[in-house]
Amino acid sequence: MTAIYDVRYSYLLEQFSDPAPILAEIGRLVATGDFTLGKPVAEFEKRFAELIGTRHAIGVGSGTDALKLPLKALGIGHGDEVITAANTFIATVGAIAETGATPVLVDCDDSFCMNVDYVEAAITAKTKAIMPVQLTGEVTDMVRLMKIAERHNIPVVEDACQGILSEFAGRRSGTYGIAAGFSLHPLKNLNVWGDAGVVVTNDDAMNEKLRLIRNHGMKNRDEIAILGCNSRLDSVQAVVGNWLVGQTHEITRRRIENAAYYDQGFAKIRGLRVPPRRPNVRHVYHLYMLFAERRDALYQYCLDHGVEAKIHYPIPLYQQEGLKHLGYPAGHFPVTDRHAREVISFPVDQHLTRAQQDRVLDTVRKFYDGR
Repeated sequence: MTAIYDVRYSYLLEQFSDPAPILAEIGRLVATGDFTLGKPVAEFEKRFAELIGTRHAIGVGSGTDALKLPLKALGIGHGDEVITAANTFIATVGAIAETGATPVLVDCDDSFCMNVDYVEAAITAKTKAIMPVQLTGEVTDMVRLMKIAERHNIPVVEDACQGILSEFAGRRSGTYGIAAGFSLHPLKNLNVWGDAGVVVTNDDAMNEKLRLIRNHGMKNRDEIAILGCNSRLDSVQAVVGNWLVGQTHEITRRRIENAAYYDQGFAKIRGLRVPPRRPNVRHVYHLYMLFAERRDALYQYCLDHGVEAKIHYPIPLYQQEGLKHLGYPAGHFPVTDRHAREVISFPVDQHLTRAQQDRVLDTVRKFYDGR
């Protein structure tokens, strides 16, 4: 039986409490039979490119594919290396591995993003791309990273799956590298009703190649230009995306507002540490994470007292059974390890009320007060 929480983590039941308008749009799509790379997909791609501020947006089957396909378009494969963050979600490393390349990990800092200080030392003759991760909706120091990448002539593909509308130094995530991948997973800030992703780019040649790769390499019905795969954004999901894309700015504003309210409240509770909030970053709070003393006990206390907290992620990626072949020994990434011990996540979505946020703050306060 599913537990009932006073403050739940998933907001999908509220977001889609009245699905009738979207279902009506899907009904109109069904009447056209336009199910594969049809008009809704083209419309969504246009609107998403405008949202991010790029020339092109290419709808694909998942956020993971949105990371993998640009690497394939760059010709990255067996024998190559791609540098990324040690504390990321498995999809980042999985996308790199699917190309045949080897993920090379670097530690993060307390922004939850790759520590750019460590990047240059990780570059070898085999390095064919750098994939910074805009984890939690935070942003890597892209100005410094791009200078390093340009100095070594290495392309940058952003993992912006958690970072829709985030910014560094006044410039939006997804606009720094040659391409960037975004996820439309149901719990992302812009979401659909299943798996879907988008690649953005300002590079016309990359755009053309990505459109070939996602559709079996087909120039047209009868001609295959290159070997590709099947990773098309479903027209049904594009209908949902078109319904929600216009709300993304307001969703983002409310998440940022909720996070600021949390920051003020949590800063007054002994035993917690609010992460640094850099003035040149627009953090969009796909996740709201804190550093907590006695984290595991706090987590269980919250669950027991009606607050659905989460932990992202309790086992460092490089210590997972499925990644042992990378050869990193325990303790190799000390900041990533510390985050795995200390970080706790609380709901921050646009549907939260102030009363619910106060309930979270009060619950955490009572834990540290010993009540």
